[in-house]
Amino acid sequence: MTINPDATNTETILHAWSWNFPEISKNMKKIADSGFTMVQTSPVQHCFQPEGSGKKIFDDNVTEGNWYYYYQPTDWKIGNNIVGTKQQMQEMMDSAKKYNIKVIVDVLPNHTAFDVDAVSDDFYKAVGGREKMFHSKGLDPINNYQDREQCTLWAMGGLPDVNTENPDFQKYYLQFVNELLGMGVKGFRYDTAKHIGVHSDPVDAASGVKENDFWDVVTGRKTVKGVRLAVPYDSLFVYGEVLQDKGVPEAEYADYMGQTASGYGHVLREMLEKRNANGIDFASYHHQAAPEYLTTWVESHDTYANAHESAHLTDAQIREGWVFLTARQNGTPLFFSRPAGSTRQNYWGNNVLGARGNDEFMHPEVTAVNKFRRQMARQKENLQKSENGQVLLVNRGKKGAAIINLGTLSNVVDLPTDLPNGTYKDIVYNKEFKVKNGRIKGLAAPEKSYIIVKN
Repeated sequence: MTINPDATNTETILHAWSWNFPEISKNMKKIADSGFTMVQTSPVQHCFQPEGSGKKIFDDNVTEGNWYYYYQPTDWKIGNNIVGTKQQMQEMMDSAKKYNIKVIVDVLPNHTAFDVDAVSDDFYKAVGGREKMFHSKGLDPINNYQDREQCTLWAMGGLPDVNTENPDFQKYYLQFVNELLGMGVKGFRYDTAKHIGVHSDPVDAASGVKENDFWDVVTGRKTVKGVRLAVPYDSLFVYGEVLQDKGVPEAEYADYMGQTASGYGHVLREMLEKRNANGIDFASYHHQAAPEYLTTWVESHDTYANAHESAHLTDAQIREGWVFLTARQNGTPLFFSRPAGSTRQNYWGNNVLGARGNDEFMHPEVTAVNKFRRQMARQKENLQKSENGQVLLVNRGKKGAAIINLGTLSNVVDLPTDLPNGTYKDIVYNKEFKVKNGRIKGLAAPEKSYIIVKN
């Protein structure tokens, strides 16, 4: 993909992580009022659900469930004990349509549940039996993630690796995708996308595979057994979780879909931890693909919930990163909804699976920058930082600017801008900033962000 310097992205995604369908439905107006244009659900297919599970986001004793169970498919049918029923999903879709919110579903065709006996008989039957479900080494755990053969044909995290090149599997999975599209779904996040091979990757000849054509089928380039993607692919928002690493064919994945800018997330979190942008390349997206096709984040559900690498950052720090990311010209930013009641000592908070997350998605700074992003369509960015590295300025043409103070103390703002001369008041705090002779000046309070739009 060639980079288009004039391209601007205007959409924003709320990742309603572990919210169930009724909670998303109930909060759809708040999501829209907060300026989000898309909502991403947790996986909706049948999943591993042992007796007693489905209550807690995380349970050390594993008796009352865990969030990651919905990442263990047992069948490609809609509904599970975490997000709700197909009927409840349809009610959520109707609510989304009413408020003009696009729904993206998290899908994960790469693997099944750990417990292969929990996988439904219907699923096994549809793919031609158990022996046809998995790659020939699909039960062997990957020990070198930079080896593309292991990465795409062995068990990621021990999860049994599905033979995604089996046309019977492709047909069964695509029928599920088409059912979601029929309900009004407008896009997908492909979980563990880098573990499903592209054409340059090794093929599993032992499983009778001739080519890695899964992506050709699910992006509508190819029909499988008389079934084709039900809508034009370019009408959908699709991105893959292609976590960056050595040897990952990012350019080849870019030919099929958008990708996660996971490396950029690391860079942003380093900046937020240091509360300083000096010595950090915060302008580059650190990716081979064109930035307008990247999904960006300050944190993801994995960085928060798995090794907690981002969970120590305060809500204020996450907001600072969000304002900076969302004020920018490119990428489609995803806001991860942390659990309600969560603190920096208690990451799970109230620990209720299915419940709405905390109020941060409605914070005035989040709302303001989400709306600013849409207003800044076709406006090119110009990024500036203060000499001490604590103040960031995102200029958008002559139309607007976002100011972010990363510091824990007040900072003087005195930076280059293309805004016309005049006195401006920011949208969130009614704070005054003055522009004269190409410089914007004012005072930024600790850990605060300001959104300025030329009237």
